[in-house]
Amino acid sequence: MAALDNFIFRKTRQYMTDSVLPLGILFIVAMMVLPLPTILLDIFFSVNILLSLLILMIAIHTFRPLDFSSFPTLLLVATVLRLALNVASTRIVLAEGHNGTDSAGQVIEAFGAFVIAGNFVVGIFVFTILVIINLVVITKGAGRVAEVSARFTLDAMPGKQMAIDADLNAGILTSEEATLRRNDVAREADFNGAMDGASKFVKGDAIAGILILAINIIGGIAIGVFQHDLSLDDAAGLYVLLAVGDGLVAQIPSLLLAIGTAIVVTRVSTSQHMAEHIGSEIGIAQAWFPVAAVIGTIGLVPGMPTALFGSMALISGGIGYYLSRLKLDNQNNDELDDDTLLFDDEDNEGVVTADEISDNSRISVILSYPLISMVEDEINGLLVRRIGAVRKDISKSLGFVIPSVRIKDDLNLEPNFYQIKIGQKIVAEDKVYPGRLLTIPTGDTAIALDGEKVIEPTFGLEAYWITETQRATAEARGYVVVEPESVLTTQLTRMIETFASELVGQDEIKQIVDKLSEDSPALVESVVPKMVPFHNLTAILKKLLEEQLPITDMRKILEVLAELSGRNLSITDTAEALRAHLVPLLLQKLVPHKEAVPVVTLEPSFENILINADRQNQQEDLIIDANLSKTLMTKLAEISEEQMALGKTIFLIVSPIIRRKLAKIIKSHLADLHVLSFTELPETKKVDVIVTVSGDPENE
Repeated sequence: MAALDNFIFRKTRQYMTDSVLPLGILFIVAMMVLPLPTILLDIFFSVNILLSLLILMIAIHTFRPLDFSSFPTLLLVATVLRLALNVASTRIVLAEGHNGTDSAGQVIEAFGAFVIAGNFVVGIFVFTILVIINLVVITKGAGRVAEVSARFTLDAMPGKQMAIDADLNAGILTSEEATLRRNDVAREADFNGAMDGASKFVKGDAIAGILILAINIIGGIAIGVFQHDLSLDDAAGLYVLLAVGDGLVAQIPSLLLAIGTAIVVTRVSTSQHMAEHIGSEIGIAQAWFPVAAVIGTIGLVPGMPTALFGSMALISGGIGYYLSRLKLDNQNNDELDDDTLLFDDEDNEGVVTADEISDNSRISVILSYPLISMVEDEINGLLVRRIGAVRKDISKSLGFVIPSVRIKDDLNLEPNFYQIKIGQKIVAEDKVYPGRLLTIPTGDTAIALDGEKVIEPTFGLEAYWITETQRATAEARGYVVVEPESVLTTQLTRMIETFASELVGQDEIKQIVDKLSEDSPALVESVVPKMVPFHNLTAILKKLLEEQLPITDMRKILEVLAELSGRNLSITDTAEALRAHLVPLLLQKLVPHKEAVPVVTLEPSFENILINADRQNQQEDLIIDANLSKTLMTKLAEISEEQMALGKTIFLIVSPIIRRKLAKIIKSHLADLHVLSFTELPETKKVDVIVTVSGDPENE
């Protein structure tokens, strides 16, 4: 039953949305031709004020002009509505004005009497001042801004398109993201061009208001004197009050729209049709509540139709409440995680769909409830922005587009806990504290801090969680102070780099190769897939990424693969042969250009032991004595920690015979230690031997 009610509600809402705007425009046109009863005139004047206030509030609550891209169209509709009301009111004023000040409706009479206060000369001056403010100040300025914005936007379009192409070529953007960016650029140009024209609507509306006022005064006095035998004073007092009231009723909404126009243009086509587009953008609950308050206040002014304006205020408040509830329901639906089982109704308990149990996210960050605050501010949160920056940086560094990171909440997690997933595998988890800071000691820092002592999750260093008030003390004692968002994103960066091979597939590789084919079509055509099938190329690149070697130079990779194609090497051996051409890129990334590469070597006798062990066993893995392995790992860990404290990344240099197998063992213990063979070191790069490691547990 609930499902049927929801279906009926959605269909009714769709039909209303589709029909309201066309019928409304047709009715506006009919108003210019057909006479209106005074009660309808009052209602439509009230609706006109409400619509103008609503547009102004939406203009204030939007963050950028494109968020309200239907503004030019809506401005045109509001202007035509106001002019249609002017035509209808002019007809009533000139035809029925001799019957008294209430002949044109309560709204016109109230505006005229309240503003004029018994003196029609004052009313004319007030109206003139409003017109001057609207026409000379606001409209003129907004029109100039719109004109300049349109011109500058068109001039900047080629540069923006080139920037998008550059980001696409660099792998920062996917083709879908680039398409969306290009659409945004085109929409921005269309919007600014439309606003340049829309500003003329406001200017023309102000001028029309002056002419309509003059017509009502001159025509009304002439009709009253010559047709209805009124004295000049009686006719002037009667028709001037009605004309000024009519002018004010129209000019105030015009002034509000002019202000809204100025707000939009001074801040700088969708897939929806016009009715849906406008309906979705005016459905902002925060805009309807102020409208309700203002309309209700207007209804309390003496002489105003209180019941009418009160009804309008209640309707506006009801709409705002409905929209806020609708937004809350949508947020609750969005926050439901894929691990949650959704039930259609009580009769369908236990029914589960594939969408509810599947999760195809390549990278996920799971947050406990207290951590949701890090992503819930007006601009998506600091954590979201930093994750976006991390994703771009790693994409540039590794040479392929890192998949989007999905952020989810899990109420089952302990407070302040987070998890990082690669696919469905949890690769990291720890605690952070929003509103607090993590301090990490550096160098000779010895003075402890008054805070919660923890182990920093990424590098395993001792650290303290402190309050913001302790920041100055911590910095004075030589600690590095880090925000909780940085703690999480730093560990996320490390996990993405560590598991990069699991994030790249044939689709990503094909995207890179297709881009290369635009510049080097002959190379790509001759190598892929003729010499190296896509699945083999993907497997080779995965092997390289397992050891965090960048694949940014795809041209060089394909050239080397072309040379190796005739040797019938395995996937593993091919990747090993490629390493020498990519190691310089790794060193370039981790070691400053003018500095020597800090390396650790093995004592020759120790290295010979490992080489002999490999030759004797002839297995895929290197088998060495457990005590010897423990000694090696302990010494390497100590050296790595010492050099890390100095801000250096060290490299273990060994014989090419055992490099791959030894690297496999070390990776399981020291993921950040790179193992190179001496044949892979560039001849132009200087080497600084930090220490030589022996197999003796007593000696270095």
